[in-house]
Amino acid sequence: MANKLVIVESPAKAKTIGKFLGRGYKVEASQGHVRDMPKSQLGVDVENGFEPKYITIRGRGEILNKIRKEARSASKIYLATDPDREGEAISWHLANVLGIDENTACRIEFHEVTAKAVKAAVKAPRTINMDLVNAQQARRVLDRLIGYKISPLLWQKIKKGLSAGRVQSVAAKMICDRENEIEIFVPEEYWSIDAKFRIGHATISARFTGLDGEKAELSNKADADAVIARCEGAQFAVSAIKRSERRKYPTAPFTTSNLQQEASRKLGFTTQKTMQIAQQLYEGVEIAGEGSQGLVTYIRTDSTRTADEALEAVRALILDGYGEAFLPEKPNVYKTRKSAQDAHEAIRPTDIYRRPENIKASLSRDQYRLYKLIYDRFVSSQMTPAVYDTLGVDVDSSTGARFHFNGQKLRFAGFTTVYEESTDDSPEEASAKSLPDLTEGMQATMEAIDPEQHFTQPPPRYTEASLVRTLEEKGIGRPSTYSPTISTIINRGYVARENKRLIPTELGKIVNDMMCKHFPNIVDITFTANMEEALDEVEAGELEWHRIIAEFYGPFEETLEKAEQNIEKVSIEDQVSDIPCEKCGAMMVYKMSRYGKFLACPNFPNCRHTMALPKNINVPCPQCGAELLERVSRKGRKFYGCERYPECDFVSWDLPVKETCPVCGGRMVLKRGAKDTLFHVCVNETCRHRVQIENGGSDDAER
Repeated sequence: MANKLVIVESPAKAKTIGKFLGRGYKVEASQGHVRDMPKSQLGVDVENGFEPKYITIRGRGEILNKIRKEARSASKIYLATDPDREGEAISWHLANVLGIDENTACRIEFHEVTAKAVKAAVKAPRTINMDLVNAQQARRVLDRLIGYKISPLLWQKIKKGLSAGRVQSVAAKMICDRENEIEIFVPEEYWSIDAKFRIGHATISARFTGLDGEKAELSNKADADAVIARCEGAQFAVSAIKRSERRKYPTAPFTTSNLQQEASRKLGFTTQKTMQIAQQLYEGVEIAGEGSQGLVTYIRTDSTRTADEALEAVRALILDGYGEAFLPEKPNVYKTRKSAQDAHEAIRPTDIYRRPENIKASLSRDQYRLYKLIYDRFVSSQMTPAVYDTLGVDVDSSTGARFHFNGQKLRFAGFTTVYEESTDDSPEEASAKSLPDLTEGMQATMEAIDPEQHFTQPPPRYTEASLVRTLEEKGIGRPSTYSPTISTIINRGYVARENKRLIPTELGKIVNDMMCKHFPNIVDITFTANMEEALDEVEAGELEWHRIIAEFYGPFEETLEKAEQNIEKVSIEDQVSDIPCEKCGAMMVYKMSRYGKFLACPNFPNCRHTMALPKNINVPCPQCGAELLERVSRKGRKFYGCERYPECDFVSWDLPVKETCPVCGGRMVLKRGAKDTLFHVCVNETCRHRVQIENGGSDDAER
């Protein structure tokens, strides 16, 4: 009997699903899209309804021939691509290539790569959802028109290799706008006053809040000195006490956006790295004793919804592992954003009893860390809140100055036993072990008073996490677009990463200025957000996709014609360094790549010499105590040397660390072992002591 053919996107998923379905099934991978519009031309017929022209993607011919061969002898064909717009479009293209009627039940959909989910999907095939396909086609055509019409202008007027895009240009503008805010920001002075009081047997630190019953702000030193003068020789007493309870509630299980943000903050991952590893966990990982298993549900989602079966399982685990006090009476339910498509569940483990520590040996270091993040977040989302006892105390002087103390003590840990969400801002202060036992009217003795000058700070530059959050809040893009959008603006050289912050390059500012001046609609946040809503309406079957393109293209074509006439050519001058080229002697210039600044010879292409800018690793040189710098050899290999070279000739191929060997006191370096395990290893040949370390963040943190 002929096999049934199942077509998925990735070889990893094909391997996992093949084991689930067993004999009677053949599973092949399309390796993503098999057809697309040609790269060498617009590929959209603007004269005839904006119909796209599709061709086989270069390199996919051999894959398609293999799939066609299997399809000819198959008794049934199932298209099992990812359950989203992109996946639906891939299935539609495959159906066209294989001659499958899109109105037949050929499409199967599952949201987790588990035996149960896959077998259930095979029993319930459906027709291809053309509303999803058309939403993807509309997005693709729209992006092609913008990219292929504006990009040549950027090539002509600025430099080759540039691009514009509906979402990427908005993201770049947001980063440029933030940089402008920082540049024009004028800091304002203000002061704070903290005082240390002895009250009975307790000592507290309280902050000045007001004078004569009114809130007071201290704008300068004179204001602060006036308050201090009032406090000199004054009598102090507790004027008010407020005791209360504060409950801190758990956060919802991950959406794509939340996962990217939290992996950036807690693990130091880029959005691209997060999605690559999450895709591996979704498609299947070889687990000792189990074979290839999909560990998490579908990773591109904007919903916080959880299946009833999963809720029952996690509640049973909480009751068994933590006790009744940690289990709410009813499952916690979280609101999903109004703009969310809500097509899939939140991201969660496929099997709650597959604990991270039990499968750690089967995962790479980064796979384990991301899986643990997803697992802990999901478990904590169904636990009871943490409970704090809080205490507020007002201490008044006889001269009218008021100081306020706030304290809290953790009474019940609740969900924080498992997980707490981090933020881009300063972490929350730790709870006190005990709160002072005070009563109103108690006399207080001021033991110290400390005025401090401050200045208001400009808004912070975006991190990848905060940019993703802002894009989501403003309705720009969708879960699947955040990572490629950020990667694109970095790869194009519009934005650089510095200390995890996104900073616009000179090129990025020039391109953004041109876009804002000549294509204001394309970089307008409201316009882009409205376009996303229109695409959602296409997906819901409420709007015809050709209409969206037609309404956009008319005004866009007029704008394009004006821009072609009015845009002036821009000359970008390179910043000259004080470092001569080792090969030809010319003074090298600063260039920007996706990895940040580097030095290049200005005589390119006649001289192609480049140099990486030395990077301080914040570790002292073991020979002279100066700073060690990260450098790159002529063959491109990274090494570490003293900033005082050639006076000091210390070099190391391995990354030196600040810690010394606890056995012999010798120098230690960072080494990576099996499964990406990290060690600090003593370089002393007679010692070689090694200490395994737990990494708490990015590669920088490992140093």
